[in-house]
This record gives sequence, structure tokens and C-alpha cells, in this order.
Amino acid sequence: MDSDETAVTEESVRVWLVERTYGDDEQNLIILTYATPGGRRDFRKERALTSFTGDHRETPVSLAVDPDNLGNVDDTETQKRYATEVARMQEKHEPADSL
Repeated sequence: MDSDETAVTEESVRVWLVERTYGDDEQNLIILTYATPGGRRDFRKERALTSFTGDHRETPVSLAVDPDNLGNVDDTETQKRYATEVARMQEKHEPADSL
């Protein structure tokens, strides 16, 4: 993948931020969950809480990821929740936006 993580290529899939949670075993770890528009596939990215300080560590609202890095979301309720959140993010943000 090129240096611009938000650029979609033929080999990548667009995912949108749907959830931010703290890691269970590490209190200074944040888990960012991105999902495909249907909510059936997800991508998780871990970041240290300290990486969120300063002006240069914004959180992208969407990423272009390799399909091999996507997991399956088996729970129907989670799929629906992710799909709803993806739609909300798409309405409010452009793919290259950050939070």
C-alpha cells in the first residue's frame, strides 16, 4: 500500500471507523475498529494512548486496506451496528478526513 492509507487501489477495500475501545489487558492501548459498508468485515488497528497527543496523530475516518487483513464479523447485531455507523460516517465525512 502506498503512503496515503486512504487511497483505494484495485487491491484494497475501503473501511470506515466504527468503534474506539480501550484494550482489556493494556490500559494505555486504544483499539480502532474499521468496517466495510455492509458491516460484515472489519479491520482492527491498535494504537498507544500516548500517540493521540499532539497535533500530528489524528485518527483517519476511513482507510484503504488489503482484503487479506479483514476479519469476518459473524454476529448479526454487530454487523447491523457497524453498517449503521459506516453510513453515518460516510454522510458526515469525506474518506480522507480525520478526527
